[in-house]
Parts: sequence; C-alpha cells; structure tokens
Amino acid sequence: MTTLAPQGHARPPRPARRSRARRALVLGTAGLLAAAGVTTLTGAAEAAGTLGSAAAAKGRYFGAAVSAQYLGEAGYVSTLDREFGSVTPENEMKWDAVEATRGTFAFGPADRIVAHAQGRGMSVRGHTLVWHSQLPGWVAGLGASDLRSAMNHHITQVMQHYKGKVFAWDVVNEAFQDGGSGARRSSPFQDKLGNGFIEEAFRTARAADPAAKLCYNDYNTDGVNAKSNAVHAMVKDFKARGVPIDCVGFQSHFNSASPVPADYRANLQRFADLGVDVQITELDIEGSGSAQATAYGNVVGACLAVTRCTGITVWGVTDKYSWRSAGTPLLFDGSYTKKPAYDAVLAALGGTGGGGGGSAGCSVAYTTTARWNGGFNGQVTVTAGGTPITGWTTTVTVTPPQRVSATWNGSPVWDGSGNVMTMRPSHNGSLAAGASTTFGFTVMTNGNTAPPVLGACTAS
Repeated sequence: MTTLAPQGHARPPRPARRSRARRALVLGTAGLLAAAGVTTLTGAAEAAGTLGSAAAAKGRYFGAAVSAQYLGEAGYVSTLDREFGSVTPENEMKWDAVEATRGTFAFGPADRIVAHAQGRGMSVRGHTLVWHSQLPGWVAGLGASDLRSAMNHHITQVMQHYKGKVFAWDVVNEAFQDGGSGARRSSPFQDKLGNGFIEEAFRTARAADPAAKLCYNDYNTDGVNAKSNAVHAMVKDFKARGVPIDCVGFQSHFNSASPVPADYRANLQRFADLGVDVQITELDIEGSGSAQATAYGNVVGACLAVTRCTGITVWGVTDKYSWRSAGTPLLFDGSYTKKPAYDAVLAALGGTGGGGGGSAGCSVAYTTTARWNGGFNGQVTVTAGGTPITGWTTTVTVTPPQRVSATWNGSPVWDGSGNVMTMRPSHNGSLAAGASTTFGFTVMTNGNTAPPVLGACTAS
C-alpha cells in the first residue's frame, strides 16, 4: 500500500495490520454525478468551506480512509462528518476481516462504516477484494481449482452484500512487482492461477454488481516507470478486449525520499486517455509546514487538471491514527487541528475557510434519523461560522421518484420540478458564532433510497 523508498528500491517491511486506502452529486455546470451524496456544504463568500463541499463544487469527491474502532471518538467523527464526502474502510473489507474461515462471512465492522456513511449521505469505496496480503491462512493452502472457486465466491459474496451501497471497488490490489521488471508479484493467485486471475476477478466482479465501478489499485505507479508501464499495458489490453475495468487507483504515498513525481499529472492523464477514470485512493504525504502543504496542493491540482480524475481519498483522518504516524502525513494533527496542508488542499479546490479559525457564513450537514419500508426522515444541521448570523438558506434535492411529504423547523419553497426544496428558517434564523439549529423532513422513497443532496449554505 505504500512507497517509502524511491522508485526502483526495495519496499520497506510492511507494518502489522497496516491500514489502507464522496463521490458527490453536483448540480449545475458539473452535472449530476452518479453514486453520490453531499453531506456537508458551507457558504462563506459564496465559496465552499470544507474539503468535501469544495471538491463537490469541482465535480469530484474528497474522502478519507476510516477505521470502525474510532467511530466512537467525538473528534474523529465530527472531523470526518464535517470535512469528507466519501469513506473507504481501512481494513474492515479485506479478506481476513470478512472471511477468516472459508465460507463464513462476518461483515459487522464494515457494515458499521457503511451505515455511518449512508446516514450522512457519504459515498463508499470498497477496499479490497483480491490482494496478496491480509489473507487468512486457509487461502494459501488451496490448490489451483479450489483457489479459483474460493476467489470468485469471495468476490461475489462481498460485492453482493454491499450491492448498491459501494460505488467503486478496488477489485485487485498491488499485483505488480516493484523495480524495473514490470513483472507480476508472486502471490497465491499469481502462482497458482497465472496472469489470467486479474481478468477473471474483474469479470466476476462485473457479474456480482454491474453498477459498481471496478478499479485496479497499486502503489509506486504515480510516475512513468516500469511498474506503471506494466499496469498501463494491462489496462490498455483489457479495454481493447472488453474486459470490464472502469478505473485505476493511484495510492500516492509520498515522503522526502519518494516525492510527488514531476510527471504525476501526465501519468494520470495517460491512463485517463485509455478510457478509464483515475482516482487518488490512499493519499498521504509525510512532512510538515509549507513543504508538505505545497506537495498536497500539487497533487490536488494534478487531479483537477485531468478531467477523468474523479476523486481523492486521504489515507486517514488524523495523524495520530495514520499507519505512519511518525511522519505526520495527514491534513489534521493529533488534536484534529487543521494543518497548513489542509489550507493548501482547500485553496487548490477553490474553497475558503481554512486555517482552523472561524469563518463567516454557515455550514449544513445531513443525517438520516429514521428509516422504514417506503420512507425515511432526514435532518439537516445548520451551523454558523465564525461570526453571528441572522438568517440562512440552503437547498435539499431529492432523487425522482422520491417526494418530500412533510417538513418541520423550516420554511420550504419548491422549484417547478418538485425535486429541489429551498429551505429558509421559520423561527430559527439567528445563530451565535458556532451555534447550530436543525430542520427536518420526511421523504417517501417510491423505491429509491438515495440520500438527499444538500446545496451550499448561504448566511445573512
């Protein structure tokens, strides 16, 4: 999952149980993007004030890798819910976590992450289905025929369990060697099934969930080198032969010994030119201060410059829980304070309100408070920025054939389609700096359970 050595050098030892790596619906010039949900949007000087909302305004998602064990920590959850629009389970969807015993599946921790994301309108990336690491011991002991059956069964069961809930999957992870050979990595799958196992995994994945985006994911492929050339050749071959592949994930773990390559943007573009989306799936950059901030800004700028770069996921929420915490590689420090790198990312995305201080304006965040067969109740929390406000406005968009049947604590005005509700306060417009209020509504799903999409919050 990581690169701690320059290209062509041996990869460092893997830490135990190491962590891994929203697509937002955007209305307007970005169009309506599939498989998305905007959870938190802010309005300060008419610009977005969180990572998720700023990325959504650019037609991208901005997500974080999440560990279920920290979902009980207030700072972790509040930062996640405020700033990010997509989640990737760090370890909870890996083979050893969900199928430690052959044929027995345990989805509890992963389900917790998915439920948290769905309740807040976040999208979910699935990670990962076929990987040489974090395999239960029984997998390596299988013969070729049995291994093929087990691999396809595992892919099918996991994807069908999350069908309609995960918008993109890392189907195969890290199947190529480091160094100058461009060869496949030795693994139970490669050694017993041969080169065809990757194609077979993708075809099985397409059958299991035809709507999900299917990705190949790897590290040390961020610039043009032997390894990325080999992956590029595979993707080109797959596209030519109709093998179902929709996206390529670039892990993008950087440090002073392995910095952001000068050809990073060009490399993303050459993959996009093959007709696949590219996603930055596990971004972290060791360092601090202006150097780290500049590197982060450059990565975001590269993604924005490539039309088919659809989103960015940072590998964790806070430095203290990073798999390489000593390198302080993330956007929030151990106290959840925004770092200069956060400001650089937000600025690169065209947003405002970084630096950890309060900003004028307001933000909105969505939560599903109740769900039943045929409907659900939603609640939007409106929070003032760094100065008091006397009024606020936001929009709520539901997906046809959904309809809103009731509202409370707000005064709605509907557009001609009946799908977009502009909500203003009824009695709760005046808020002190940092204070919050809520409004709610009932949605009749009519068969569509997608969460509503929030527009930017405008304060007065």
